[in-house]
Amino acid sequence: MDGIIFDLDGTLWDSTEKVAVAWNEVLQEQGITYLDVTVPLLKSLFGQTLPAIAAAMLPDVSESQRLQLLKLCCQREHEILAREGSPLYPHLEETLKYLVAKYPLFIVSNCQAGYIELFLELTKLGSYFKDHLCPGDTGNGKADNIREIVARNQLKSPVYVGDTSGDHQACLDAQVPFVHATYGFGQTTNANFQISGLNDLTKLF
Repeated sequence: MDGIIFDLDGTLWDSTEKVAVAWNEVLQEQGITYLDVTVPLLKSLFGQTLPAIAAAMLPDVSESQRLQLLKLCCQREHEILAREGSPLYPHLEETLKYLVAKYPLFIVSNCQAGYIELFLELTKLGSYFKDHLCPGDTGNGKADNIREIVARNQLKSPVYVGDTSGDHQACLDAQVPFVHATYGFGQTTNANFQISGLNDLTKLF
């Protein structure tokens, strides 16, 4: 193994409470009062791309309106997260400190541009990660972004740590072994490895 690629939401931190507040504020302001964005709803949808999440939540809204709403929601997310932060999963920094001494670390997440950077700035963990990608940067899905991280960092045998079946499928598509973070938002079967907490990575690798 020559690298570890991490998912973000449901793997490194849980921003769903703050994201729910942001989305509900924007939807109310835009006159969409029939949808209550809850933490359980977000956890059931996270792992998909943002346009897919918006389509699932607002199937009767036109695509162009959904995209505009997404832009406003993401802006509000950034404002709230920059002001208030979000909970990190236990043992995050000590685990990263252990792993980075042995392997280069990366992040690939299905998020908007600037979200990973905001996470790294808020947590002061940027020095642990060599590179990162998201659909907001490339316009591509997770499997393609994993492939791009692998190619541009000349990795031969990385693994990916994520929490959803979508993460697992992206790894199958990208032909990268999948480590399932069972403490996160989703379930899957037949992962290559499983962890019940981040510090399990120090025993696994």
